[in-house]
Amino acid sequence: MSTKDQLLLYLKERKGDWVSGEALSNKIAVSRSAVWKYICKLREEGYVIESSPKKGYLFRKAPDLLLPNEIRQGLDTKVFGKRDIVYFTETDSTNTRAKDLAARGAPEGTLVISERQIKGRGRKGRSWFSPSQGGIYTSLILRPSISPSEAPKITLLTAVVVAETLRSLTGLSAIIKWPNDILINGKKIAGILTEMSTEMDSIDHIVVGLGLNVNTTDFPDDIREKATSLFIETGKYFPRVRFIQEYLKWYEEYYEIFKRTGFEPVIKRWKELTNMIGQQITVEMVSKKYFGEVQDIDKDGVLILKDNNGKCHRIFSGDVTLM
Repeated sequence: MSTKDQLLLYLKERKGDWVSGEALSNKIAVSRSAVWKYICKLREEGYVIESSPKKGYLFRKAPDLLLPNEIRQGLDTKVFGKRDIVYFTETDSTNTRAKDLAARGAPEGTLVISERQIKGRGRKGRSWFSPSQGGIYTSLILRPSISPSEAPKITLLTAVVVAETLRSLTGLSAIIKWPNDILINGKKIAGILTEMSTEMDSIDHIVVGLGLNVNTTDFPDDIREKATSLFIETGKYFPRVRFIQEYLKWYEEYYEIFKRTGFEPVIKRWKELTNMIGQQITVEMVSKKYFGEVQDIDKDGVLILKDNNGKCHRIFSGDVTLM
């Protein structure tokens, strides 16, 4: 923990009480002038800290920002988020940044997060609406020992993690829509973008991007009828740091299950968190379009569709519309 983070943690522990500059100086073993410099840096990051020549310093509140030290404090994981957290106030795409870091050897569990994306991406190059501080735009670096053909399982695992996180924190009935969307009351609240780099027949790394609408109050015209946010669903602003902490905890738990026992427990829970099986859908692929009823999601995460002529199709990817 850096000296600045030590100072911040001590002030938080004494929240509501004035702490003298001398006490802080002794606590973190730096000069009083250094204490003042750290206080100034924390204020620049958005922390509200009062100062008084006679009383010292008083911590008031943290900013509504996804700062690494805010995420780490109270984080209940062993690896994810405990290593590198790369933070941007603005970037083109967290997946792009994470892929660059992964190519340079960033370890598994590295988290990239931004308050705003200029070129946020979804599947097939679609844009992701990413207003400043309105949502969570983050990417996680994984280095699983699996074959490239198994990579789609990571998308389904992530969907389970997001749904579990939403349900545990909000009580809302988050539903998974194959392959990578999370819905609440029939509207999209989150999307997942999984990208990988391979070497021969093995995976070097996977970057899992998550876009989640948290405190967004309005959307562009083209998605307004299809998108929602936690604020729209509950009428309340939601602490984004708390979501990130819970998301990382659930992710580490399911990732360990996947590595230890395989995909079966994950797909079992995935099926419990979807309402697609038995529904009529349309699937659009690059050169084909299928209509029919969802029969199942198989052990590899492939969608099984029976068309109107009674023929079954194995769908590995595509855009799904619920009828």
